[in-house]
Amino acid sequence: MSLIEIRITAPDSEVADTIARTLVEERLAACVQQLPAITSTYRWEGEIERATEILLLAKSTAEAFEQVCARVTSLHPYEVPEILAVPIEKALGAYGTWVEESVRD
Repeated sequence: MSLIEIRITAPDSEVADTIARTLVEERLAACVQQLPAITSTYRWEGEIERATEILLLAKSTAEAFEQVCARVTSLHPYEVPEILAVPIEKALGAYGTWVEESVRD
């Protein structure tokens, strides 16, 4: 299995909590960390927007990525939520094993 970190932004702590809990409960992520109050500046529908968001960092596997995308999309209020996978090049062996054992295929 390949370990990944999935970055997801959420509009508020209620949505972030729901996504984090669901991903862990459904064994799609081993752990989801929440970083509060990030500021995002982006272009949407031709306008420059700025929003305060919560950044979620989900530890998972590449094999579970599509399932994570589907589940996050079903829970997320954004039309196009940010869901990005970043490969984990190296990890403490025991940590990597824990992630793999915590996430179902």
